[in-house]
Amino acid sequence: MNKPSTLLGGLSVNEFLRDYWQKKPLLIRQAIPHFNGLLNPQQLLELACDPDAQARAVVHRRNKWELYQAPFEPEDFAGMEKMKWTVLVQGVNHHLPQAAELLKHFNFVPHARLDDLMVSYAPKGGGVGPHFDSYDVFLLQGSGHRRWQISTQADHTLIEGVPLRILKDFKVEQEWLLAPGDMLYLPPHCAHNGVAEDECMTYSIGFRTPAYQELAEQFLVHLQDHICVDGMYADPGLKAQRHPSEISAAMLDQVEQAISRIQWNRRDIAAFLGSYLSEPKPHIFFDAPARPLSRERFAQAVLTRGVALNLKTQMLCHGSSVFINGTAHKLGAASYRTLRVLADERCLAPGAGLPQEALDLLYQWYSDGYIAPMANKRKASS
Repeated sequence: MNKPSTLLGGLSVNEFLRDYWQKKPLLIRQAIPHFNGLLNPQQLLELACDPDAQARAVVHRRNKWELYQAPFEPEDFAGMEKMKWTVLVQGVNHHLPQAAELLKHFNFVPHARLDDLMVSYAPKGGGVGPHFDSYDVFLLQGSGHRRWQISTQADHTLIEGVPLRILKDFKVEQEWLLAPGDMLYLPPHCAHNGVAEDECMTYSIGFRTPAYQELAEQFLVHLQDHICVDGMYADPGLKAQRHPSEISAAMLDQVEQAISRIQWNRRDIAAFLGSYLSEPKPHIFFDAPARPLSRERFAQAVLTRGVALNLKTQMLCHGSSVFINGTAHKLGAASYRTLRVLADERCLAPGAGLPQEALDLLYQWYSDGYIAPMANKRKASS
C-alpha cells in the first residue's frame, strides 16, 4: 500500500523525521482524504466484547473518573447514551485486515517501533481527560469530530486517587477541531486532551519507546539462556574466620573473576532485540491450522497464491537472522533476502521462487499458525 501524498501534509518523510519526529506536534488536515474510519460504533463495541480483545471503558460523571477493564458483555454498554464516556480497543490491527493495511501507511517508521492501532469511540463530551503518553502517536480522526487541546508543559503532576493518569494542572497552548481524515502527530510527553464534539471515533497509531531499564532487565533474562560459565566454587585453601557470618574477600574475588567472564557483543544485543521486540504480548495466542496442508500442497499454495503473515505476527530482521514472534532463525543469504520481503510487506506474492531453506521454514511457521497461504482470489470474489 502506497503512502498517500497528503499523509504528512506535503512534507517528505525525511523532512517530517528531521523536523517533527520526537520533537514537536504536527497537525495535518486531510492526511487521508475521504477517510471515515474502518468500523462503526456498534462494530467496535462488539470487538470490545471479544474475549481476545484488549479493551477498557472510561466514564466521567459527577466530576469523577471511572475505569472499567475488559472482558465486557453487550449489556455493559446499555443505557450509556447520555453519559460522557469512551471505549478504547487496543490491537485492532490484530483483528481487522483493513486496520493492518492502514498501518502500512506508516511504514516509514521501523516495524521494531510499532506498537499497535487503538480505536476509540465516544459520544458528545466523551474523552479520557488531559494526559500524556511516553510514546509517539498519530491521532487519525475517523467518523465525527474531536477537539484536541495540547500543551508542551513540563509539569506532569497527576491527580491523586484517580484510576487514570490525569494531569492535575493542564494548561492549554494550542487547540484544533479534527474532522474525518485529519490527523495530529504528538511526540512523547506532549500533554493532550481530546473531547468528542459529536459521536466520533479516533484511530491512534502508537509507537513503542521502551525504557532502558526495561531493556536492560530483559537483556539479562535473555543472557541466562545464552551463557555458559564453567567450573564450580572451590576453596581448598580455606582459612578459619573470626566472624563466620562475614563473606570473605577471597570468596568475593573468586566469584567476581567467574562473573567477569560473562561478556556480550553487538551480535548478542541484536539477537536480544530481535527476539524481544517481536515477542507477542501475553494475551496473544496462535492456533495451528485445523486441517493442515501437506508440505507438498503447502508449497504449491505458496507458489500459486502467495503467503501472508497472521495479523498478530510480528517479524523483524537483522544481519542474516529473521525473528518471528520471539524466535530467531539464522539463514543463508538467499533465504534471508526472500523472507525479509515477507517481513517488510507482511506477504509474499505468488510465483516467487523460494530457496528450500526458506520454504521449510515457512511450512514450520504455517504449522504454528504464524502465516497462511493467501486466499484464492477467484474463490474470494465468487
